[in-house]
Amino acid sequence: MRLIKRKTNINFLGKSRRKIALGISVLVVVVSLYELAVEGLEFGIDFTGGILLEIGYSEPANLEEIRINLAGEGYDDAIVQRFGSDTDVLVRLPPQEGANPDELREDLRRAVAIGTDGVDLRRVESVSPQVGKELTERGGLAMIIALMLIFVYVMIRFQWKFAAGAVAALIHDVIVTVGFFAVFNLPFDLTVVAAVLAVIGYSLNDTVVAFDRIRENFFKLRGVSAEESMNTSINEMLARTIITGVTTLLVLVALLVFGGESIAPFSIALIVGIIVGTYSSIYTASATALLLGVNAQDLLEPVKDPDLIDDLP
Repeated sequence: MRLIKRKTNINFLGKSRRKIALGISVLVVVVSLYELAVEGLEFGIDFTGGILLEIGYSEPANLEEIRINLAGEGYDDAIVQRFGSDTDVLVRLPPQEGANPDELREDLRRAVAIGTDGVDLRRVESVSPQVGKELTERGGLAMIIALMLIFVYVMIRFQWKFAAGAVAALIHDVIVTVGFFAVFNLPFDLTVVAAVLAVIGYSLNDTVVAFDRIRENFFKLRGVSAEESMNTSINEMLARTIITGVTTLLVLVALLVFGGESIAPFSIALIVGIIVGTYSSIYTASATALLLGVNAQDLLEPVKDPDLIDDLP
């Protein structure tokens, strides 16, 4: 017995709508790639190298005053953010070449303590530019390997045309999500890479669920075209897709609003990725498989008995 009944009859994959969706996807991807190539990303110290300080205050911290104090000590490029509560602050600095670590620590302690009492310099971490470069390479490699393994998984579970659709959707999601950070000049660090990998997993799950229903209806709905069968499947899964997406977005919006500035890029990446991933699982993944000519025969097991082959009409 089906838990989700078909309540809509939207022609998601009609020719005209597929063309509109393709045009939107191409436009967004091109803009994202242009911004990534021309403007680039605002990499955090995880990738560029630098110094990270975690500071605790006895009373709510005034971020603007901290920025002014740091600028007065010669740290004009300092990035000051809240970290959880109003009394917790993160300070990020670019690499300080040739600085003595002990002297640097004392300078920073003095700068962040001006005008207040009870300052606790909890953590001071330094990331070299070389380490940042390695993290950049490994982050990109992790995404490439994930996409390759996903292609193999979907190809084994379904068929290569479905696998091509799934990977096309995931590449679309990654480019658009990362491009969003380039367009709006948002900080890009390791938490965003983690969010993008999470988006890949979320989008893949959504796509595989849709493909399962498509495969089921290919055999159940005899005598109908692949387009109609896929439209029926997407409509049957629409309620589930909307409920899952909305409930997840509610959690992420709460995380964005109440999680503080340090976790904002992570939340934004997931929000953008889930919206784009929901769109791509319907239009990019399914439309790509349909464009490649997927049909019920592609999912049939090959006949191995020569006698049975001779008996076929």
